[in-house]
Amino acid sequence: MDVTTFYILTIIFIATLVRSTFGFGESLIAVPLLILLIPIEIAVPLSVLISILIAAFVVVQDRKQIHFHSAKWLLIFAALGIPPGIVILLYGDENLIKCGLGLLIILYALYALSAKNSFRLHTDHKLWLFVCGFLSGVFGGAYGVNGPPLVVYGNMRHWTAKHFRATLQAYFLPASFLGMMGYWYKGLWSTTVTTYFLIAIPVIIPAILLGRYFNHKLKDGTFLKYVYIGLIGVGMLLLLQSLWQTS
Repeated sequence: MDVTTFYILTIIFIATLVRSTFGFGESLIAVPLLILLIPIEIAVPLSVLISILIAAFVVVQDRKQIHFHSAKWLLIFAALGIPPGIVILLYGDENLIKCGLGLLIILYALYALSAKNSFRLHTDHKLWLFVCGFLSGVFGGAYGVNGPPLVVYGNMRHWTAKHFRATLQAYFLPASFLGMMGYWYKGLWSTTVTTYFLIAIPVIIPAILLGRYFNHKLKDGTFLKYVYIGLIGVGMLLLLQSLWQTS
């Protein structure tokens, strides 16, 4: 095993553990760190392919915790946002994409750390479903990062940790599948992506199971705050890298 492969497997394990524990965050961690060594055209499809496997496991395990109505409408509206997101990935400037992803991660992490959850939706709201679902599709198609808009909606609905994790996976499973079909159609689902995915399966499965254990033991947001602080660091690293490459 070469250094690059070991690095990729380590990042995938950590990202999968976070995703399985909290229901989101795998792409927020994996994509920015993976594109430090491999092209973004490989990192994003690889992250989405991993997302499909994680979501399938969680949906089978915790299907009784899913808010299917919310997941359905988020998915429908996300489908409208995936095509423009893929266009951004294909034809956008890589440095600008890295810069945009860095800003997205920093802003999201700052929001998550400072949000007081004072605004609450007692039932599903179509406008907010559209806004969060559509933006999730755009970010997912361009960066493989569907999570932030979904987390915003889940926070407004005040879902419990178990419902939050399970409902997001019911969205991620079909949304990630649609994204991979788009990548395949545009030639981005390469043999390299598939090879990295197959190599990573032995570290993905244990991370999913360990994350489920942590999720059921989760009592407060202390660890999650550390994750957000780490994401701010990753976002700043991406911004510095994009600025360095353009100078």
